[in-house]
Amino acid sequence: MITRTTTSAFALLGAAALAIGLSACSGTASAGESGDDAAGFAVDANTLVFGVVPDSVDTETNYQPLMDYLAQETGKTVEYHESTDYAALIEAAVAGKIDVASFSGFTYVTATNNGAEITPISSIVTAEGQEPGYYSQAIVPAGSDITDLAGFAGKKVCFVDPSSTSGYLFPTYNLLEAGIDPEQDLTPVFAGKHDVSVTKVGEGVECEAGFAEDSEVAKSDQVKVVAETMVPGAPIVVSNSLPAELKTQITELLGEVTIDDIIASGVTSADSDGFRSVFFETKPVDDAYYDTIRDICKKTDAEQCQG
Repeated sequence: MITRTTTSAFALLGAAALAIGLSACSGTASAGESGDDAAGFAVDANTLVFGVVPDSVDTETNYQPLMDYLAQETGKTVEYHESTDYAALIEAAVAGKIDVASFSGFTYVTATNNGAEITPISSIVTAEGQEPGYYSQAIVPAGSDITDLAGFAGKKVCFVDPSSTSGYLFPTYNLLEAGIDPEQDLTPVFAGKHDVSVTKVGEGVECEAGFAEDSEVAKSDQVKVVAETMVPGAPIVVSNSLPAELKTQITELLGEVTIDDIIASGVTSADSDGFRSVFFETKPVDDAYYDTIRDICKKTDAEQCQG
C-alpha cells in the first residue's frame, strides 16, 4: 500500500558539503564579463545562459524546446549550462554565471541564502489540471518483499544527491519518521541522477531500495512504489541583474505558457512525445511558495540551510 506524508515533511540533513566553496562566491550575482555590453549578463548581452541541475540523462533534451522558445522570442542565443551537481548550480547562481535556470525548491532556497540574486518565475507541470508540485517516491525492486519505509533498515539505499529535494531531503525526513536513521541504519548510495537511482534499484544489486521523483519512476516497470510525498514544484528562476525590460520579458514568456503556445509560436521541437511527457505548461510561483522549506530549515537548524 502506498502511504502519503504531508508536503511540509522533510529534514534538511546530511549535506554539509553543499556549503563548501559557496562563501567564496558570495558576491553579487551580476558578475559577468567586463564592459557595458556584458553588464548584468552571465556572458554578454547577446547570450542567455540557461542553467539546470543534472536530474537525468535526458535533461538537455527535456529543456531544449523551452530554450528554443526563449531564444526565438528574445532574439538571443540561449546557451545550455548543465552543472555537475546541485551544489555547482548553486555556486553558478551565486557567482552570476546563469541568466535563467531550473532549480529544485531546496537549491533555490540555498542559493538565495548564500547571496544569489534570482527570482522564481514559474514551475513546470506535466499534465492538464495539475498544480505545481511532484512526488518524491520510495521505491524497491518489482519483486521485493519490502512494503514500507521500515523495510529500508539495514539495506543499501539509493539517494539521488545530498542537495536533491525529492531524492534526499524528503526521504531523509520520512526515514527518520519511520524510526530509521539514514546515517546509522542503512547504507546510502548516491546515484547522482533520478533515472540512475531508478535503474540501480530496479537491478537490485547496488541498491535494494531507493528514492527518485515520480516522473522517472513512471518510466520503469522494474520498480514498485511503497511510499510517496508531495514536494513543492521546482522553480524556473531569472537573474535579478538582467536589464529590467529583459527580465520582465522573460518573466512574461516563461511565467505562464502552455506547450500549445510554444508550438504555435513556431518552435517545432516542442511537438514531440518526449517533450510532451515532461511539459504541459508553466504556472506562476513566487518566493513565498518556498517558505515551507525555510520553515523546516529553521526547525531543523540544518547546516546547509544557512547563508
